[in-house]
Amino acid sequence: MIDLLYIVLGLIGLGLLFLLVWRYGTRLTRLPCPAWLSWTVERDNPFVSATRSEAIIRASGLRPGMKVVDVGCGPGRVAIPAAQAVAPGGEVLALDLQAAMLRRAAAKAAVAQVGNIRFLQAGAGDAKLAAGEFDRAFLITVLGEIPDRQAALAEIFRALKPGGLLTVAEVALDPHYQRRGTVGKLAASVGFRERAFSGAWYSYSLNLEKPSGI
Repeated sequence: MIDLLYIVLGLIGLGLLFLLVWRYGTRLTRLPCPAWLSWTVERDNPFVSATRSEAIIRASGLRPGMKVVDVGCGPGRVAIPAAQAVAPGGEVLALDLQAAMLRRAAAKAAVAQVGNIRFLQAGAGDAKLAAGEFDRAFLITVLGEIPDRQAALAEIFRALKPGGLLTVAEVALDPHYQRRGTVGKLAASVGFRERAFSGAWYSYSLNLEKPSGI
């Protein structure tokens, strides 16, 4: 019994060490959520309503014909229902650093018979997004994985049309969790202004607007 307890404690300790290395390593280089851990972000968490995909899409005001970019799309938890929401006539660009994540998202889109998604392997802040192209953008539990968060937000700001919205969602259980105040300061530094907030400190979504006329 004691040996089993030591084994369990050891596994917990290794898990915590992995999370710490992952969190602080991201400040030096790109260490996104590994594709083999995609199951941890593939489904909505039933205990955090503000960051469920349907809540995020409803709050962002998606409509048919809109163009959307999902930055750090992972396995497509938000990108696929977003593509359904902007059809007909709209399109989603699903961007992720990892080819394995994009393959998983593409496979899920095919099963769901969603054809209005483009997939692009790139990192946030890599200057791959055209200026003034998108009506909406998403950063769903991914901002903390980006080493240069300001550059990533600046690229998204440029890529949005005037009046466009960026939705940032964060969950405290994520090892890269970003506090609302931190996100707000970073967003304001590149020109965003806060438009709406839902949830609580431990699970929230924040809508940030690119002011009209810019």
